[in-house]
Amino acid sequence: MSRAEIDAYLADLGEPERSTLEEVRRIILDVVPEAVEGISYAMPAFRVRGQVVAGFAAFKHHLSYFPHSGSVIPKLSAEVARYTTSKGALQFPVDEPLPRALVERLVAVRLSQLAPDGSRARTGTA
Repeated sequence: MSRAEIDAYLADLGEPERSTLEEVRRIILDVVPEAVEGISYAMPAFRVRGQVVAGFAAFKHHLSYFPHSGSVIPKLSAEVARYTTSKGALQFPVDEPLPRALVERLVAVRLSQLAPDGSRARTGTA
């Protein structure tokens, strides 16, 4: 995994998708500066203690944020109500980065699921 892989992914995008995802990337790295950048499932991903805690991707008509856990988005249902969501993805407009406070909450919930040794925390959630 490497930062260069995400750079290459973003370089292949047009505007405004590239700029929007670059901003989301900056926010994620501000929130978890220790994250290791790379590609997971052919999409930019950010790992902490060996576990993917955030990711994003560009699609034809939207961008998506992936918490890499099916229980993160349902826990934040009120905060993500304005977006199209599934258990594992949050769609957002190509020209509107996710708000910093929302990314902070998404990452915080995901990090709370990880035990200090990188294994899944035993909290009863996925």
